[in-house]
Amino acid sequence: MIKLANPIFYPLSVLVGGVVLVVGVRFARVPNVVILPTAALVVTVGAAFLKSKEPNEKKLAKQELQKEVKMLYNAAKNLADKSINLRQEAKHLLTDDSLQIELLAIVEEACDRATELPQKIDQLSRRVQGDNSLLSPTELQQQLLEVQKKLGASSGVARQHFEQLANSLKRNIELAKAGEDTRQAQLVNIYTLIQETGGILQSLQNKLRTSDLSKFEEINELRTLSTELNSYQENMEILVVQ
Repeated sequence: MIKLANPIFYPLSVLVGGVVLVVGVRFARVPNVVILPTAALVVTVGAAFLKSKEPNEKKLAKQELQKEVKMLYNAAKNLADKSINLRQEAKHLLTDDSLQIELLAIVEEACDRATELPQKIDQLSRRVQGDNSLLSPTELQQQLLEVQKKLGASSGVARQHFEQLANSLKRNIELAKAGEDTRQAQLVNIYTLIQETGGILQSLQNKLRTSDLSKFEEINELRTLSTELNSYQENMEILVVQ
């Protein structure tokens, strides 16, 4: 069904209506009682037709959301590929003693989570692109509570980033209460976490290659990075799964 539109915003329809009026009056000698309503109808229908061909705000928002989801999936796939490489490398290097085996278990847990991420993002994309998929303040509040639980057990750089995520969720809650669509903001949060996770993963891989694995201190530094990697994965899962 074509919706009516204000002809003022569609000068082409006004022009066509004016041409119809001039031709009708000057050349076809159509009576005013006939040509005036006809010209007005042409202007009105023309404006409505032109409006129907424009991408509306809802359609544009959906297209933008699709772009965000695609970018998010590609980032998750890239992270998963890097995680597979790290898992294989760690399995090859960490074989000597109980400390190394313990570290390997932590690394493998983080890498396994990362390799599952593209599938979870794919599931998320189907949810967020639905017509009734807006996140409610209650859902966002639940996510915030989960992040705050993790925040209490974190420290250092990880704690700083978790605080940033918590602040983002608080802003999204206020937006949701005001009736705003927070889906894109949520996707940005997830994308940021993926990028930060990728940075930690790269640091872990670099240190794994250069560390003296016979030294407790260096094993401990690797364990700290691995634990931090797991924390980021847990935060991502809060945003992706719920």
